[in-house]
Amino acid sequence: MYPTSNCSPCQKAPSDIHGPRTDIFTMVSRKEWGAGAAGCRSPLTMPVDVLVTHHVPGLECHDQAACSQRLRELQSYQVHNYSGCDVAYNFLVGDDGRVYEGVGWDVHGLHTQGYNNVSLGFAFFGTKEGQSPSPAALTAMKGLISYAVLQGRLSPSYTQPLLVRGENCLAPPQKAGLRKACPSIIRRGAWGARPSHCPRMQLPAKYAIILHTGGRTCGAAAECRLLVADLQALFMDKYEACDVGYNFLVGQDGGVYEGVGWDVQGSSIPGYNDIALGIVFMGTFSGDPPNAAALEAAQDLIQCAVAKGYLAPNYLLLGHSDVANTLSPGQALYSIIRTWPHFKH
Repeated sequence: MYPTSNCSPCQKAPSDIHGPRTDIFTMVSRKEWGAGAAGCRSPLTMPVDVLVTHHVPGLECHDQAACSQRLRELQSYQVHNYSGCDVAYNFLVGDDGRVYEGVGWDVHGLHTQGYNNVSLGFAFFGTKEGQSPSPAALTAMKGLISYAVLQGRLSPSYTQPLLVRGENCLAPPQKAGLRKACPSIIRRGAWGARPSHCPRMQLPAKYAIILHTGGRTCGAAAECRLLVADLQALFMDKYEACDVGYNFLVGQDGGVYEGVGWDVQGSSIPGYNDIALGIVFMGTFSGDPPNAAALEAAQDLIQCAVAKGYLAPNYLLLGHSDVANTLSPGQALYSIIRTWPHFKH
């Protein structure tokens, strides 16, 4: 669940979804689960091209009475704690195999920043850590998706973006511990950065994305400072970007070099620049991986980002090639980051 924004009174879902049974799942209407008054009216134009599915820990339930109670709690929590206009999702699926109406079909939810006005948000009520939704819930979700397509609510060629895992909406987030102190970061002034004015980040970032620059690498501090400056010049002069394209750069000297920094957007990951920290290893790592010092520096930087609130505790770790048609971060490096915590499955 994501922080919500203010909006005004809520439209009801169309009558064709109400009633005791569709052909493929049982629907529990807002009235049946006891929804409180709501204030969402931002329309969703059908059919939408995007489906976002969520898992919401903290909402465990196995029958209609319990699921209805948990959903009332969730609605109250999202309205009062996040200034939302209603429950954040269009529909939710319980372990009892029932589908619960959230804001319905024709109103956009507040489930996924950047996608709310172009997507349907479906959520599983939470299950315990390490467990999947029940077979009944999985069947109901499959039926709900099929129904959305058949009814013209969801495009037959819909896409599902790769997103972070669901947060625990009814429990406080756990603080991540640091393995060691945050790494020493070589600031912009130390490598001779040119001034720039780039857009700000949306913090905390939801992703950490690993890249490589391609081209030459560096193994000594002086050499790495020069390489970072050259990369900034490449971005600004050739690509007409506002700055070097990465939040941080990692050298084979084990140094972490400040690019645009924590709270400024990079320009190397279209579609993710405002919600992801881009961490680039300087060099080409298709055949050989970065050395141990560089790998450790990057891991420490990621842990530091979580501890200081720049990166969400439930962040998703990706390689550049997971979100773009590119060889970056190189196969050798990619094989290593696949073993790191939070790598997408």
